Amino acid sequence: MSGKNLLLKVILLGDGGVGKSSLMNRYVTDRFDSQSFHTIGVEFLNRDMVVDGRLVTLQIWDTAGQERFKSLRTPFYRGADCCLLTFAVNDSRSFQNLNCWKREFINYSDVKDPERFSFVVLGNKVDMEHREVGEVEARAWCEENGSYPYFETSAKDDTNVAAAFEAAVREVLATEDQIDHALLSSTIDLHGNRKTSRSSCC
Repeated sequence: MSGKNLLLKVILLGDGGVGKSSLMNRYVTDRFDSQSFHTIGVEFLNRDMVVDGRLVTLQIWDTAGQERFKSLRTPFYRGADCCLLTFAVNDSRSFQNLNCWKREFINYSDVKDPERFSFVVLGNKVDMEHREVGEVEARAWCEENGSYPYFETSAKDDTNVAAAFEAAVREVLATEDQIDHALLSSTIDLHGNRKTSRSSCC
């Protein structure tokens, strides 16, 4: 295992009431509070973990989903390594709003390459008997919007919560490995001229 501790910032985004705070608290403290209130502004918790032999400190940011808190939450998008787009399977409106949340994040996070950024989608509250969004529909959205990993979760029953956060870390690590490989594919000579393995057309 590498001795270097990697700090990763993960943002939970989605409508108010979909269970973002409960997911964060379940993962970090292994607790569920059915009487929890909506987040005002932002909150964050840390958790150390080992993923594929690498020591990682996961800094999880929970954001307020209500529109009136937009000015409070958006400054915290900067520097994020991964975004967990979250909806509730018993609330179709929260699912329909995923595109809005994705656009807001990209606009305010200053992500240089949105196509390569790590998004993971969570369909929360699968413990509820009534659901308005099917798994097939949710997976289709993920595939159409960037082949994002999808997890059906329940903070109440602790269903797939750890798996979802670990997947987020693996998404980031995989992206970093791709960048490192791209950097290694080019060299710089002593005169400062970059040489790449690609041929130039002119």
